[in-house]
Amino acid sequence: MFNRTTMAVLVAALAAGLGLWAANAWFGERPAPGPQLQALKLFEAPRELPAFSLRQADGTPLVPGELRGHWTIVFLGFTHCPDICPTTLAQLAQAQRQWDALPDSTRPRVLFVSVDPERDSPDRIGEYAHAFHRDTLAATADIPALEDFARSLSLVFMKVPAPEGAPPDQYSVDHSAAMAVLDPQGRMAGVLQPPLDPRAIAADLATLTTTR
Repeated sequence: MFNRTTMAVLVAALAAGLGLWAANAWFGERPAPGPQLQALKLFEAPRELPAFSLRQADGTPLVPGELRGHWTIVFLGFTHCPDICPTTLAQLAQAQRQWDALPDSTRPRVLFVSVDPERDSPDRIGEYAHAFHRDTLAATADIPALEDFARSLSLVFMKVPAPEGAPPDQYSVDHSAAMAVLDPQGRMAGVLQPPLDPRAIAADLATLTTTR
C-alpha cells in the first residue's frame, strides 16, 4: 500500500513530467528530425517572428523579408563590449570563412545586433562587424524596438550603470550569450549556445544549407 510519502513522490514526478511535456509542446524545443548536428539545436517546429524593423549599418531598414533565403545566426551585443562580443564574433568569423565556397545566394549569414544604440551608430556597428568578417550584417534600433526583437527570439539585454565615480557613459550592457538561429523562411528554428566550436558551427550550417 502506498504511504503518503510515496504518493507525494509520484505526484511530484508526474507533475515534473507533465511540465516538461507542456514546455516542449509550447515552445517546440524538442530536437528536430533530420541531419545530425554538432553545435546547433533545432526546434521541432520553427517559430514565426512578429514584425520588426531594425536599421542596418548602411542606413537601410532590416525587416523580416531581408532575412529570407539564408540560414542566419543572430547575436546580440555592443561595440564597447570588452571581451565576450569580440571573442564570439571572431569565432563566428572562423565559421564564416569556411562558407566562402558556398553560393552567395544561399551562404549562411551572421547578424550582429547592437543593443547599445546610445553609443553605437550605424556607421560604427558596420565598421565593427566587418572588421571580423566582410559578410557579417550589422543592425540596431531604438530600445523599444530592440526589446521587442530580442523578446521574439527569447533573448534579453539590460543596461548596467557605470561604476560609482566613473563617467556616466562608461556603462555596460548585459545580454544573452546564446544566439538565435533563423531558417531560410526567416523563422526562429533553433539556438546556438556557448562554448562555441567554429568547425562544428560551419559544418552544421553547411549541412543545413545543402539539405533544407
